[in-house]
Amino acid sequence: MSSFSAQAWQRNLTAYEKILALPFNRDLTAGTLTEARCRHYMIQDAHYLEGFARALSLVSAKGQTADHIVHFAAAAQTAIVVERSLHADYFGKFGVSAEDFAAAEPTPVCEHYVSYLLRVTALEPFEVGLAALLPCFWIYREVGRHIHQAAAKPNPYQAWIDTYAGAEFEAAVDAVILVVDQVATGASPRTRDAMHQAYKRATQLEWMFWDSAYHLKAWPA
Repeated sequence: MSSFSAQAWQRNLTAYEKILALPFNRDLTAGTLTEARCRHYMIQDAHYLEGFARALSLVSAKGQTADHIVHFAAAAQTAIVVERSLHADYFGKFGVSAEDFAAAEPTPVCEHYVSYLLRVTALEPFEVGLAALLPCFWIYREVGRHIHQAAAKPNPYQAWIDTYAGAEFEAAVDAVILVVDQVATGASPRTRDAMHQAYKRATQLEWMFWDSAYHLKAWPA
């Protein structure tokens, strides 16, 4: 039987290809993404990051081994420290103050995605929580690699591209995939099915997040 990650990637390959084709990522590659759209995305991504780190902490507490606990607790810290730095750089460029960020509440898609991850990591088994978190790691790496190869030079968003196409992030993603495949091997068929559903839903939410940023979506009322 092939690994969980290999199965999950193939089952959701069409969704990944749709993510690559999104106007947001096409414009990011071309270096033509408007500042308004990138600003909106960065603010929402910063909101999302806090929830994602909390979900990593929840999954860490359920780790099957001490190594799992250490790994995902460290991942939560790294997500906050490294990506907050990236957001801070762009906030500086876009003139987003702490007050501006505080006043910009999470959009419906951002809130939905964060709520989904927190629910799954809090209520579902360790394996299912990991599967829900995996697309954020893996899809960002693959999108980063794709854009890095095709990006216009110079590109105003090179720092973002370099972060997700870099060797450090690649190694972090490989480590998560390894753990997911290890725990999936010992999981029951029912749990593996739940893992696949969690991976699929998170992948769909990845698409929705980028699409929402491009269209500057907010609460309708």
